[in-house]
Amino acid sequence: KDVKSKFWATYKKVSDEYDDDFLGRAHGDIGIILTFAGLLSAVISTFIGGMQPNSGDTTNELLLQLIQITAGGTNAVQNIGNLSSVTPYSSSTVWIQTLAYIGLALSILAAFGAVVGKQY
Repeated sequence: KDVKSKFWATYKKVSDEYDDDFLGRAHGDIGIILTFAGLLSAVISTFIGGMQPNSGDTTNELLLQLIQITAGGTNAVQNIGNLSSVTPYSSSTVWIQTLAYIGLALSILAAFGAVVGKQY
């Protein structure tokens, strides 16, 4: 063999070892990113769910109205116009929820990128 073929054979061996090592580390790092992105998504989803208004109050008032109508006939009908389907939020609550939804979207995007990177 000549010098050039020995050089390229050595180069291929060293580069294959380096590439295998690099891919092994990258694969492990992507797995860690995927785990933390999933955990962060779960925590943010729980946080967002806890910030939602209690719809049970309106439901309980409507059920009470139905029971009163059933028990007292049509004379027991009260004005249900005071039941609001819109819950007023303060501006700080809107900002916190906006940031939480942005964080959730970015976390899901990171998890998607990690899955794509792991499959690549």
